[in-house]
Amino acid sequence: MLRIGLTGGIGAGKSLLSSTFSQCGGIVVDGDVLAREVVQPGTEGLSLLVDAFGQDILLADGALDRPALAAKAFRDDAARGKLNGIVHPLVARRRAEIIAAVAEDAVVVEDIPLLVESGMAPLFPLVVVVHADVELRVRRLVEQRGMSEADARARIAAQASDEERRAIADVWLDNSGAPEVLVERARDVWYHRILPFAHNLSQCQAVQVPARLVPADPTWPEQAERIVARLKTTCGHRAVRVDHIGSTAVAEFPDFQAKDIIDIQITVESLAVADELAEPLLSAGYPRLQHITGDVAKPDARSAVDRYDHSGNPGLWHKRFHASADPGRPTNVHIRVDGWPNQQFGLLFVDWLKANPGVRDDYLDVKRTADRLADGDMRRYADAKEPWFLDAYRRAWEWADSTGWRL
Repeated sequence: MLRIGLTGGIGAGKSLLSSTFSQCGGIVVDGDVLAREVVQPGTEGLSLLVDAFGQDILLADGALDRPALAAKAFRDDAARGKLNGIVHPLVARRRAEIIAAVAEDAVVVEDIPLLVESGMAPLFPLVVVVHADVELRVRRLVEQRGMSEADARARIAAQASDEERRAIADVWLDNSGAPEVLVERARDVWYHRILPFAHNLSQCQAVQVPARLVPADPTWPEQAERIVARLKTTCGHRAVRVDHIGSTAVAEFPDFQAKDIIDIQITVESLAVADELAEPLLSAGYPRLQHITGDVAKPDARSAVDRYDHSGNPGLWHKRFHASADPGRPTNVHIRVDGWPNQQFGLLFVDWLKANPGVRDDYLDVKRTADRLADGDMRRYADAKEPWFLDAYRRAWEWADSTGWRL
């Protein structure tokens, strides 16, 4: 099952987007619908709201008077927090019941208005945000829903900002134009990203991308932050730390080209713990690649790492390797054991590159040569860089010793 988180500010076009995904075959779980369901007359939710906000939020027939509740709940942060604290857990429980009943191969689209505010974004393998600027949303709310302008602006101000939504968005769909434009964009995302993602997950396979260098993308660190948050949530206490590593972690240097594949390192206490993470990571969108079990211990680099691996045990270079099933964001996930040489070097390498322009230039020349020789083949690309790394291990740890670098 692939779970998609869908959100957007009030008046942005979330309903049209979820309707389009439903027509494409997605199973839509609408947070607004559930929020109404859990406060129907006779429910625990309505009783809790009355206790919190008073009997005057009820109509004569005992149903919830929504404008009356809104007048109280949206007047300040404390009141809004009280409302969310009652409704969100009830909606989450009902959502879980619905999802538990759907087929294993389904694509579930969870329409959650307050996805940012609830902190739920990292729970989803993919988050889609629909956007429209504030003035357009105000106009829609006034003209289409009959709100007063003051009420519309208050509702918008009470929700997350555009910047907060953009920070959690894997897919950002602008809905400033005609409805049919959004529908076309949504269908493109569904058929070219979401369905391939779901297929890859069902086959436990990762995205295959050519090994090609591209210009540095300044948004790589932001994209990595979303992935790190997702992986921290997925791994929970079993992860000692989760870090963005590799060349895309050096995106502040515009001339430093890299493959458009984000590398993440999950540090764990043991390989047994890494194995426990196989199923959770698959659910999060990162199947395990069984044919890769570890980093190769470089014979010529042993003297450089012996300070950190006095046993000389090549097994301390083993790892577990996962990769993303999402065709829109190729990602490698390396699970390594805390304190082992490969785990230390994964962190050291980024800091070494950032601190040494000459090393960056040297490594970039090597990557460009490998890029030409490999012609897109990932294995040949890695093999072509291998001789440089034999000496890089020694140089990096000498730099670490001379600067007092620590994890």
